[in-house]
Amino acid sequence: MLSLWLPILLSAVFVFVISAVIHMALPWHKNDFRKVPNEDAMRAALRPFDLPPGDYMMPLCDGGNYNSPEYLAKLNEGPNQFMTVLPKGRGSMGPMFVQWLVYLLLVGVFTAYVAFHTLPAGAPYLSVFRIVGAVAFVAHAAALWPQSIWMRRSWTTTVKSTIDGLIYALVTAGTFAWLWPEAA
Repeated sequence: MLSLWLPILLSAVFVFVISAVIHMALPWHKNDFRKVPNEDAMRAALRPFDLPPGDYMMPLCDGGNYNSPEYLAKLNEGPNQFMTVLPKGRGSMGPMFVQWLVYLLLVGVFTAYVAFHTLPAGAPYLSVFRIVGAVAFVAHAAALWPQSIWMRRSWTTTVKSTIDGLIYALVTAGTFAWLWPEAA
């Protein structure tokens, strides 16, 4: 598998650059989030709670009885939401970029693992492209769908992110197929 270090590294770099273009230069994800009506009032109402960063659900069924009258009443009166609270302040993009690059390298490593054990050295370009593309697509896109199914994330956002994942998979597949080791 050491012979695949270059496609692992280059595919991660190529996808990193493509994702930066998609998210920063194109308007593709511009409308993924909507503004809360009367945002200032909502922020002022939540500020006294000083919620620590994390994921929250409201209402949360503490006792596990999802049919209790109290829980059903809370659901009916609303609001019902999943919410991620971020740390206060601007925050640096640096750590997120590093985590994203590490993730892309891991996708490359696991993709290489599957391809290495599936395809021989000298495999045709299209064979490498198909296997690597399928594995990379699953890595980049499959986990997005449960967010829309269970957390009710916008399907439009999920479909757009799935298309991003397809682009990342195609770039990864092309990189591996281009640099696939020759037969000895």
